[in-house]
Amino acid sequence: MDAQAALDHIDDLIFAKFGKPLNDLEREVFIGSWQDKTYKEIYPYNPEYIEKSVGYQLWQKISTVLEEKVSKKNFKGALERNLKNTACKTVLISYQNQEPDASLAIQLENAIAVDGHQVFVTPVGINQPHLVKKTTDWLSQIDHQLRRCDYFLLLLSPQVTVSEIVLEQLKQTKELRDFRSSQKPIILPIRVNCPACLPFNHDLRSYLLGTCQREWKSATDTVIIIEEIKRFLSQSIDWANHKKSIPSWEEWKTVGIEEWEREISLASSQTLDFCPLPVAEPELPQGQVRLASAFYIKRDPFEEQCYREISSPGALIRIKAPRQMGKTSLMARILAQAKEQGFNTVPLSLQHADQTVFTNLDQLLRWFCIRIARKLRLPYKVDDYWADMFGSKDNCTAFFEDYILPEMETPLVLGLDEVDRVFQHPHIADDFFSLLRAWYEEAGYGTGDSNLWEKLRLVIVHSTEVYIPLDINQSPFNVGLPIELTEFTPKQVADLAHRHGLNWQEEQIQKLMKIVGGHPYLVRVAMYYIVRENLTLEKLAETASTEAGIYGDHLRRHLWNLQQHPELLHAFSQVVTLEESVELQSVLAFKLHSMGLVNLQGNHVTPRFDLYRQYFAHRLTLEKFNIP
Repeated sequence: MDAQAALDHIDDLIFAKFGKPLNDLEREVFIGSWQDKTYKEIYPYNPEYIEKSVGYQLWQKISTVLEEKVSKKNFKGALERNLKNTACKTVLISYQNQEPDASLAIQLENAIAVDGHQVFVTPVGINQPHLVKKTTDWLSQIDHQLRRCDYFLLLLSPQVTVSEIVLEQLKQTKELRDFRSSQKPIILPIRVNCPACLPFNHDLRSYLLGTCQREWKSATDTVIIIEEIKRFLSQSIDWANHKKSIPSWEEWKTVGIEEWEREISLASSQTLDFCPLPVAEPELPQGQVRLASAFYIKRDPFEEQCYREISSPGALIRIKAPRQMGKTSLMARILAQAKEQGFNTVPLSLQHADQTVFTNLDQLLRWFCIRIARKLRLPYKVDDYWADMFGSKDNCTAFFEDYILPEMETPLVLGLDEVDRVFQHPHIADDFFSLLRAWYEEAGYGTGDSNLWEKLRLVIVHSTEVYIPLDINQSPFNVGLPIELTEFTPKQVADLAHRHGLNWQEEQIQKLMKIVGGHPYLVRVAMYYIVRENLTLEKLAETASTEAGIYGDHLRRHLWNLQQHPELLHAFSQVVTLEESVELQSVLAFKLHSMGLVNLQGNHVTPRFDLYRQYFAHRLTLEKFNIP
């Protein structure tokens, strides 16, 4: 066992016992002691304090949770014995607070706990009064349980597939797996009355790639599922390779990358000429808007500009807007338009790359080339074009110049979504973006291989300003066609209301926009519930910023994200509690803007909507004064 794995285990035990994890100094002492360092080597500034205070308390805590006396000299052996004797697994069960999901979750919890495993059960929606008052504690518990669990058992009902909290759970699970050699938590999805043909949004598809999914259709499936899970947990079987060990698990459906990509390809091939009905059956928005959706509002004049530009040799289009503003939906339509012209198209989201991909530039560019070749259904052949004597950028360029582009009889349109992910890694960002700029310029030189590079058209999508220093002569963010998506206008909101069958006048339009502005996603959520759940606009206005309102899931996801980044939480608390605009450090302002929480004017920010000001001013005040 390595030091980090040992620390994770003991931290989980201490949190379970005392209700709070180890502090930073205790963690430093633990790691140093595991590496057989002296107190002076661990903390040379004040080793006596570390030994007599921090170290003493640490060994006391560890002695309590391991139920034997330990010290700096013998704690490793005691911990290894504890691990050897611990056969139980830790399981987190996430479900929608409705039937039959809730009953199934309870049955699973009881059955798993009987075998000695630790189980933590959390509903996706907070409909219980005692939980509503303790949202922060609830989110902290989920965060802690995700970090300590071996398995994340997700009851995947149709309602769960559109939950922002579930997407956040899956996102954090993926990040934890990226950093751990154990690849835990392992995701175990059970579809509850959720047929395999039900379309998922792009993010959900990505997070569930390669998972094995069981389908629950009726109570008769419960016993079978419970027995299989119990047998699986008791035998410590690798879920991903379970078919080799348990024949009965052949019933479980493995969802592979190729299957998802076929589904994406089919969705992308839908015609853009779909003429929506004046009134259509409402659909709950879930990420990218389907190409044939009756509720997609055309983003004029941007779309026509993009369609013209993508036809130009060597085109580069830059789409910028905060989260949930329709960037990916617009990119999908640009790619669909290009496909109608006979072009080859490849959508690629950087958000779904493993953390290890960003270790260094070589790793990122290899992943980049392999993913593009895979989506084009070409043999990977990356090693054939990767020579040690050349740099990663030269190798990647050779892969495109000598292999990818010559294979294309028609132009290749490459849609790069969520490139903000690269901003988080300054050590590779400059080289990656300068490579894209170089390819764009190569097409415009008019000499050599320019005809080859004219085949490549780029669509770059990002949520925020570029807050990393880039050479203006090597950046792709100051060339090409810039598109900055704005919120819906009152006219567009009225059009959307009409498509939902709502006979709204200007008064109703303004009332909704006072709450959420012209935010495409939030406006559609409101109209969906008004039509489907007979929610009145008055009731919506009254409950919108509360935990029990229709935006509760959306608001809790933002709160959870802010809790992961204390510097953003502190900055945003200033923004929502002051009436005037607040000046923030540029990086903080850009990040809050990319999350869609603030309006940005230079480094001065204000809350984006009344919805956010009311909810977060109330919630963060409760946290500040520790009010449940």
